[in-house]
Amino acid sequence: MAGDPLACFLSLGLPNDIPQKWVDGFLAGFTKLAKRFRVSLAGGDTGESRSGIVADVMVVGTAPKGKSARRSGAKAGDFIYVTGVLGGSAATLERLRRGKAKVSRKDPHFYPEPRIGVARKLRALKIPSSMIDLSDGLSTDLSHICEESGIGAEIEVVQIPVATGATLRQALHGGEDYELLFTASEKKRVPASVAGVAVRRIGRVTRDGRQMMWLRTLDGERMPMPVGGWEHFRK
Repeated sequence: MAGDPLACFLSLGLPNDIPQKWVDGFLAGFTKLAKRFRVSLAGGDTGESRSGIVADVMVVGTAPKGKSARRSGAKAGDFIYVTGVLGGSAATLERLRRGKAKVSRKDPHFYPEPRIGVARKLRALKIPSSMIDLSDGLSTDLSHICEESGIGAEIEVVQIPVATGATLRQALHGGEDYELLFTASEKKRVPASVAGVAVRRIGRVTRDGRQMMWLRTLDGERMPMPVGGWEHFRK
């Protein structure tokens, strides 16, 4: 939403036999990222968990009145953009499940990069008509914008920036990339990079009914785009 983070809260449920070394390492990584963005750990809770490790994090922030980028401002004719590359985290998770992944400081799955600076710059340039982060996957998060704005969307498959080693399916539905998805009026000049992060135009907002999303293939075929990312309370 292009806000400035202020404080975070952590609730941590732990099995009673978990090694202290794991807890120390978890908190060291948590506080390192928080300090980098000048966010204080302002509270939370710790308790015993009988179902493995459970971590719940909430971050609160602020934005100038009327300047936050919401999901509800997209309009027919707006262009659709994403930052960075997509599918990298999902690709790593799949390799982990096959026992083939190694931890790398360049891997977004292990070291996600909050796009705080990018969002602030976009806000300062008055570019986004709507915006959301891609934590649940492009297809799911785009559907949230469509639902809140009452519009449809058409995505050009060839324009989706797929991460090295990832598939188109992972880029569309994988999630956990924490890149930004935003819309902007066709009259806005959107830079090719913002705060050092690449920005790619991938589609356009349409007048189709709410949550009608389409994929335009390389040969020009238009097909429905399913919502295949993470959805809470999915039946």
